[in-house]
Amino acid sequence: MPTPILAQLPNKAPVVLDGQVLFEVGDFGIFSAKERAKKINQALIDAVRSEKEIAIEVVELDNQATIKDSANDQHLFTITQADIISAPTPYAQAIMWEGQLKQALQKAQQERSNLYRSKALFTSVGVFFLAITLHLGLRFLRRFSSYKISQLLRSQPKLQLWNKFLIGWEKLSILGLQSLIWLACLFYITNLFPQTRSWLYWLLYWLNSPSINLGDKSYSPWEIVFLLSLTVVVWFVVKFLTNAFKYYVLRQIGAEQEIQEIIAVFIQYIATFLALIILWQSWGLDLGALAITASVLGVGIGFGLQNIANNFISGLIIILERPIKIGDLIKVDEFVGTIKNIGFRSTEIITQDRIAIIIPNSQLLDNKVINWNHGDSISRLRISIGVSYNSDIRKVKTALLYAAKNHSEVLRTPRPQVWFQEFANSSLNFELLVWINDPQKQFRIKSDLNYLIAASLRQYNIEIPFPQRDINFSSPKLEQLLIAWLGYQGINASIPDNNYATNSKVPKVKTGKSEDFFVNIEDKLTAEDLEELVAQMRSTDGLNIRDRDYYLNFYSACFIGSEAVDWLVHKHHYNRDEAVEIGQIMLEKGIIHHVTDEHSFKDAYLFYRFYLDE
Repeated sequence: MPTPILAQLPNKAPVVLDGQVLFEVGDFGIFSAKERAKKINQALIDAVRSEKEIAIEVVELDNQATIKDSANDQHLFTITQADIISAPTPYAQAIMWEGQLKQALQKAQQERSNLYRSKALFTSVGVFFLAITLHLGLRFLRRFSSYKISQLLRSQPKLQLWNKFLIGWEKLSILGLQSLIWLACLFYITNLFPQTRSWLYWLLYWLNSPSINLGDKSYSPWEIVFLLSLTVVVWFVVKFLTNAFKYYVLRQIGAEQEIQEIIAVFIQYIATFLALIILWQSWGLDLGALAITASVLGVGIGFGLQNIANNFISGLIIILERPIKIGDLIKVDEFVGTIKNIGFRSTEIITQDRIAIIIPNSQLLDNKVINWNHGDSISRLRISIGVSYNSDIRKVKTALLYAAKNHSEVLRTPRPQVWFQEFANSSLNFELLVWINDPQKQFRIKSDLNYLIAASLRQYNIEIPFPQRDINFSSPKLEQLLIAWLGYQGINASIPDNNYATNSKVPKVKTGKSEDFFVNIEDKLTAEDLEELVAQMRSTDGLNIRDRDYYLNFYSACFIGSEAVDWLVHKHHYNRDEAVEIGQIMLEKGIIHHVTDEHSFKDAYLFYRFYLDE
């Protein structure tokens, strides 16, 4: 069976002088091509470094040819049958290489002269400063292009998806051009000097030599670097396409943010896996060998990646079960913040101080988490206040409710409440309870309420005490003795009246409303008033109580919340807020309820029913 021609060619090794390949030689006798090339390279270097005039001469001997330096009577190397490339005989091949060798040796000696080195150094400095100029020019171009891209994105809101892509592409392009400039500068300066040119040649020779075995094939370091670069490119391309799918498809069909993230992540991972399999197979990698290697490494690495795997699975559970969502206000340990992003490994929250905190997902499942937005976003604030024992507790309650009702973000339903907590050492302690619908604003609202409470207490001349202790003397003659002693000192004194007020009165702020206006409506309505009001609402002149059908559901003997508010406004001259508060009082006292018990009393198209009509 004939052997292919390429397989019959002997091994070749390059003869290199100062980083330039002159020709290639083959095996001869016991010497391999690499050994012969190494000896020839050293002989040429020695001849150049001698700084003597070199005279190349070709001598034919026994079907071989010898190249020597006749001026110095030095043998350089021998050309054999294995070295022939395009000539019939070794002598003819030597004649072809003679001129090339003379030119290379002459150039090598010239490049080692002081005059050439001075010129090369001057040229290197000029090229270096040219590279700096081009680098700074590209930096200016980057600023200009960034400004233009920002203008384009602001004028075209539909291009917001391409924001990161355009900015990233612009940065990558400028960085690539700057890198090319410096690489070109490095290559040019390196090629000016023989020693650095030689180092560059051997570096490139190593990068292109197949020295890394993967399966049955060998790859050069340059091929491995190129393959890794393609892998990174595949990752970013798939990620960009996934984001485009999420924006143009999932977001347009109205999918929730968490669902978009789940679908996008799964698509990204699956598409990346398939793309890499296709890329590696087309490159010729043995995926079977890689799978065996990965399985062996996976067993060892798996023990070190338990926490990462735990966080990954926890992230999947959080995304699927959704105990927390993007935008929720949560508290984990001592951290309070709004969830910005939920990933498969960690969750990012932003605190009130605009500090980003990365929390591993496993901590969100293993530890106690307070979520103010879970289920219903309405939450309650508690504000504790202590007042003097001399205070009128009715005025205290009025002042606190006045402060709560004067804040626009405090809900009217459920109603603000004031609880008398305890008789403390130096104060009567109350607690104001209010409801808000945005937990993220709770800290600001609490601060606003503290300001309003302080102003309201001063308006009603209610003292906020500080810790104090009174000492009372029970001796009936002590006062007379004190007056007598002061009289002996020439000081007129008298016993102050017990009704004397030691505290100066704070001018009352005129609100244009009586104090009774701010008293809770629940305190105004007695049980008899409520009973009479219920009888009027259920009478023939009262509410429109009847059976109703709504979305294929049947509700018997019910009325509409907004109609009840209208009736209270027209019949009893309440305002709408007061009417809603009365409805909520009835709901809390078990007089009425929402037909499905899902809502508090609201001025809306919702069905309510008297328990008497059950």
